Amino acid sequence: LTRTLRAAGIGGVLWFTLWQAVVSTVLTLCAGLAPAYVLARYRFPGRRMVLALVTVPFMLPTVVLGAAFLALLPSSWHHSAQAVLVAHVYFNIAVVVRLVAPLWAAIPFDLTAAARTLGAHPRQVLRHVLLPLLRPALWSAATVVFLFTFTSYGVVRLLGGVGTTTIEVEVARRATQLGDVDGAAVLSVMQLLVLAVVVLVASSRQRRSAV
Repeated sequence: LTRTLRAAGIGGVLWFTLWQAVVSTVLTLCAGLAPAYVLARYRFPGRRMVLALVTVPFMLPTVVLGAAFLALLPSSWHHSAQAVLVAHVYFNIAVVVRLVAPLWAAIPFDLTAAARTLGAHPRQVLRHVLLPLLRPALWSAATVVFLFTFTSYGVVRLLGGVGTTTIEVEVARRATQLGDVDGAAVLSVMQLLVLAVVVLVASSRQRRSAV
């Protein structure tokens, strides 16, 4: 364990894996709330088509998604953290929409209308009325997105570069290229422990917010 953690570059791998997963999760939640709201509150021709278009990225193979971003993004973004973040948001926005929109649709419109009638600003309605009611779905979406981005392999392998390696990519590199099976096993166990902690904390917060 100590030998693996002291290996050159491991600290950077652990740090990049953590911060890119956190940032990807926050950005995905922010990007997914608008389409979740529209799909939850409005009925319009083509709504199913919009929902399908939002869901399609999640169904695409990561290799196809990565190749598409390499073709579309500026060359200055190739093999960068920005490219990884953008791809993660695009890939996981369907998770937010699919988990948040159904709960948002179940919130009575009269509830927010009453708050507005009493003089609440839209931001106050969002903060004090909607977000507390949406919190269980938001925790679920955030947990799922974090799990996907923390264990990201295909997107990072194609769009990442030097200094943008996740634990998943490092495990594969050590096991297949360096022959360091023990080191790969140590990193895998560490990854599982982190994910277990995240799931336990998120489950506890979700239960509290649902009470």
